[in-house]
Amino acid sequence: MTLNHLYKELQPADSFDIRLPHALSTQERQLITLFYQPLIGAEPISLYLTLWAEAEQMSKQQMTHYYLMNVLGLPIGKVFEARIALEAIGLLRTWKKEDAGQRSFLYELIRPLDADNFMKDPLLSMFLFSKIGEQAYRKLRQRFMPSTRDVEFKDVSRAFIDVFKPVSTKIPDDLQADTSHKDKQQKIYPFYFDQFDFELLQGGLSEQLVPASLLTFEVRESIAKLAFLYHLTALDMQKVVILALDDDLGISLERLRKAAADFYKLTVSKEPPKLARVSKQPSSIEESSQKTKDQELQQYLETTPPVQVLRDINNGKEPLQTSVQLAESLIVQHGMPVGVVNALLEYVMLTTDMKLPKKYVETIADHWVRKNIQTAKEAMELARQEHDKYTTWKNKPQSSAKKNSYTKNRREEKVPDWFYKRNEKSEEVVKDTTNTGTTDFEKERQKILEKLGNIQNKVGE
Repeated sequence: MTLNHLYKELQPADSFDIRLPHALSTQERQLITLFYQPLIGAEPISLYLTLWAEAEQMSKQQMTHYYLMNVLGLPIGKVFEARIALEAIGLLRTWKKEDAGQRSFLYELIRPLDADNFMKDPLLSMFLFSKIGEQAYRKLRQRFMPSTRDVEFKDVSRAFIDVFKPVSTKIPDDLQADTSHKDKQQKIYPFYFDQFDFELLQGGLSEQLVPASLLTFEVRESIAKLAFLYHLTALDMQKVVILALDDDLGISLERLRKAAADFYKLTVSKEPPKLARVSKQPSSIEESSQKTKDQELQQYLETTPPVQVLRDINNGKEPLQTSVQLAESLIVQHGMPVGVVNALLEYVMLTTDMKLPKKYVETIADHWVRKNIQTAKEAMELARQEHDKYTTWKNKPQSSAKKNSYTKNRREEKVPDWFYKRNEKSEEVVKDTTNTGTTDFEKERQKILEKLGNIQNKVGE
């Protein structure tokens, strides 16, 4: 969230109330500190504990966010980031009200998940494991999750329907509880799985082998979470679901988790996946208009999916699946940032006559990982510095003409032609500039810059 847009979300003068539907225990304070703090950081937890303390002795007079800024010692932007982190992890729900230009908020503190449900959740447990490591994770399990009961004992507890029977008393509709699945979602952190293609998943599963009735709400939610965590497609999850079937052709959440982990180890990597915070939103159009063309390219590489970058470089043509898989492996298996991967794809394609040799890409990727390159800007600068070295790494020697063309393009023009032409129709024929004079090249360059400016103006309107 940029500072220019922050005023639309939160200001120090905005007032707030706190709702604490239930008292929180010392045990829950420990869960928040030991389970949630490693995931979202100290500042969001400090905000949660501050709201908790204020809610227990809440005065009738509304407070403003100036108070939170002073207590936490944080600017308003940090307070906002802490708030949305609590919302995302399921510890806070926020309501906003605007009346006659005045804006106020209502913050409801949510009870943390108990240790058992936290450890059973595929995303939260893996997120915590990646943050604190195996040894600390095992200690938490031993501390908060009691050992299994003696196998000699058998659960003989009666169920509700064994003791009670229904009566004919009619409860008014307005007094009946809403039993929709949305209430079930509110009991845990908000995770929306509408983007997962369940139709494709079920289309490849036999109804006799995996009846639709097995895909309950809990199972569907777990499937979507596991697909998100392990970066698996609906087709991959078909295999996972089949692997998770037990002898009675049933699906348990535990078997589903194990099947997804085994499938990931066999097909992707033996290292467990990691979760990270989403990168900050790109700057506004007004800010981007003040940037140089080189900075615009850097922002484009940081914020664009690799498959779209491959399309744009290749004049809108759909990239080969092998190229897409190569880009995904650099992100998923090697943990490279998206902007760095995009800069790598662009550099290699421009220096190999639009080719993408896997060994060459991985050789440079290994170099950048060891150099701890984290941004597109750093990647572009290193590529310029090491261009001569990278040229010697290629399987086939490159002609001096191509080398000089790229060097000139990078060091003088900086921004390559494809970036200017990415918004043009793919049907247009790209003119060959190698046989034209300097005057013709400058004319074409000005046309492209004007077109890019017109597009930006239309977006700004």
